[in-house]
Amino acid sequence: MLREARQGGYAIPAFNYTDSWEFLAVMEAAEELDAPVYAASARNTVDIMGVDTCGILGTLAYKRTQGNLLNHLDHCASVQRCKAAVDAGYHSVMYDGSALPLDENVQNSRMVSSYAKERGAFMEGEVGQILGRTEEGRYSGGAYIARIEDCIRMVEEGGVTSLAIGIGNRHGFYKTTPKLNIPLLAQASAVLDIPLVLHGSSGLDPEVIRACIQNGISKVNVGTELHYTYKSKVQEVIGKNPEDYAITSFALPAKEAMKEVARRWIKLCGAEGKRH
Repeated sequence: MLREARQGGYAIPAFNYTDSWEFLAVMEAAEELDAPVYAASARNTVDIMGVDTCGILGTLAYKRTQGNLLNHLDHCASVQRCKAAVDAGYHSVMYDGSALPLDENVQNSRMVSSYAKERGAFMEGEVGQILGRTEEGRYSGGAYIARIEDCIRMVEEGGVTSLAIGIGNRHGFYKTTPKLNIPLLAQASAVLDIPLVLHGSSGLDPEVIRACIQNGISKVNVGTELHYTYKSKVQEVIGKNPEDYAITSFALPAKEAMKEVARRWIKLCGAEGKRH
């Protein structure tokens, strides 16, 4: 799917979910727009819901969407947890060793990629660091831009099937105008024969997203905007009906609001109508 996206000049959006309502919003948006998507669970989601529960959700959604929703473990710094996710039926896992020395990151990535490939799953790695302060990353300063030689080594020795590279992108909403290193992205795309991944897309200008896709990005991760929409809609509905204690009275409107966010990102990435 990612290779077809790269060749076709579009990207597959990956949406971080934290509960079943966000998951449903992503799945229904994909169905309605005939689009391939990733549903990605971060560390906290797996801690709370359990890897088996998340795995079952992904398996059911994969069948319901006829293979167009892939269940993905996002930003996992544990080799064992990545293996557990593969065993639970995840289609894709991300081992994030970007905080480690490169040698250790490559070594651990190789262990995860070998385990995943043997079981029919895919593995995403990371070189450089994604800025921000969320459950997925707590990096700041200047030592975050990926080096091409490190990317090449991660592919050749780490065995990753897709790669997230730090180009100045960050998790969470951008507080200042971001300065993404698009020339570095283009250079990486030219020398690496695998799909590249953009993390920290919430709040980026659509033209920046399109420029990233044109220069090699095949997967675009979205989390904060979805979560913000969820929280805002719940607050709005509860504020209007504080005595209504039915969960669905605010969860269903929130799901519809999140679905609109997912639909917009699917269209922005050019994934509408690209189902397999």
